[in-house]
Amino acid sequence: MKFGVFDYIEKGDEPIHRTYSHRMDLLKALEAAGFYGYHLSEHHATPLSMTPSPSIFLAAAARETTKMRLGTLLTLLPLYHPMRLIEELCMLDHLSDGRLDVGVGKGISPFEFDAYNDDIKNAAEDFEHNFNILHQGFTRDRVDYVSPRYTFKDVPVVIPPLQKPHPPFWYGLRGGYGPEFAARHGMNGVTLGPDDRVEQIITDFRVKWDMYEGERTAFGSPVTAPIIGIMRSMFVADTDAEANRIARTAHEKWFENLAWLWKVRGTMPPISIAPNFEQAKASGTLVVGSPTTVKQIFKAQAQRFGHNYLVLLLAFGSLTHTEQMRSLELFRTEVMPEIAGMNEPEVLAAAK
Repeated sequence: MKFGVFDYIEKGDEPIHRTYSHRMDLLKALEAAGFYGYHLSEHHATPLSMTPSPSIFLAAAARETTKMRLGTLLTLLPLYHPMRLIEELCMLDHLSDGRLDVGVGKGISPFEFDAYNDDIKNAAEDFEHNFNILHQGFTRDRVDYVSPRYTFKDVPVVIPPLQKPHPPFWYGLRGGYGPEFAARHGMNGVTLGPDDRVEQIITDFRVKWDMYEGERTAFGSPVTAPIIGIMRSMFVADTDAEANRIARTAHEKWFENLAWLWKVRGTMPPISIAPNFEQAKASGTLVVGSPTTVKQIFKAQAQRFGHNYLVLLLAFGSLTHTEQMRSLELFRTEVMPEIAGMNEPEVLAAAK
């Protein structure tokens, strides 16, 4: 089992510059603990994210770390000029010494697109073309592409990526489209949501992975055995009572930030994570408790889903930096060693 972190970097009570500094401390602690990857979200015009430009934060993170992989879940391709994105990501791949992972997505919030004077109705088409352009920029020394929005003719790529044939792509496994798109293009995948939904999506992804071997080979994917991840919010404390007391308020604040822009616009986000603390725990999306409790839950989930990557939302809502670091330390010392040997990627690949 590999371990990673998914991060929103929400707006909290402390100054934003201090939040950035605390996050760098957390990143260094994650690397020291042996975490595989750090994945940053992208959101706009919302207190859910203080990193609307993930590349800037990841460039700083690349200089604070040396081993852990760094990337996005997800870069909202429709909101970028594709040539600018190619250049930024290639820079990041070099700044991180080839540790960049590139998660891509279309986006689901029309209100974030509105903030950029863009229409989410065009997102699917723009995503497809921008992804094709990005792949060209990663794998060729010239970009030639015509889309309804952009036309590129013999544009030189003077900073190629360090990783060959290109940095690994990641995709969010949701619905019927996600597993198929990821399998066709040889992408690593992460999913979230209630246990029943996660089980179904991972099963679907494995089926699709077997179906589309020819297509991803033609695409030139460097991924042979996919990393299959699930995302879980987690808080560990010395006792169940203490963990629940702290995490309840933190979860409520996190959902408030998540829903803020949607509520301002008169609706609610279409997500599969319950706003209610007890419901979120019961569904499996929120794992809270003492090291013993958390270990039992993660073991049961690993046995049920067979995923080989556990992606934790460690810093969320009202959790202080001290609470985040204590939760990580308890996970590192008392939980991580007990589940690290489960569901190795090599074993999954050999069993296919």
